[in-house]
Amino acid sequence: MNSKSLVITFKADRSLAAAIRGMENRSKFIREAVFAALENVCPVCKGSGILTVNQMRHWDRFAEDHRLRECTGCHEEHLVCAHEPRKRTAHKRHE
Repeated sequence: MNSKSLVITFKADRSLAAAIRGMENRSKFIREAVFAALENVCPVCKGSGILTVNQMRHWDRFAEDHRLRECTGCHEEHLVCAHEPRKRTAHKRHE
């Protein structure tokens, strides 16, 4: 660990602690897992899962012109603009 690194601790239940106990480099695994999770955090709620009253007002305005649509490839829901012509919704990886 270099001089600019910080030590961060967190609580883990027994099952999580047991699952990572035998790992050779737990710190590296946890760092990589946190970075991977951060790449998928909602840009609006920042991962809290809850919108503030003001965020909800903005969302309601946004939702007037946007809809959820299922991807034909992965079957995940995604946002589409109501003003765009309807086209196949599979992303490139599924085409």
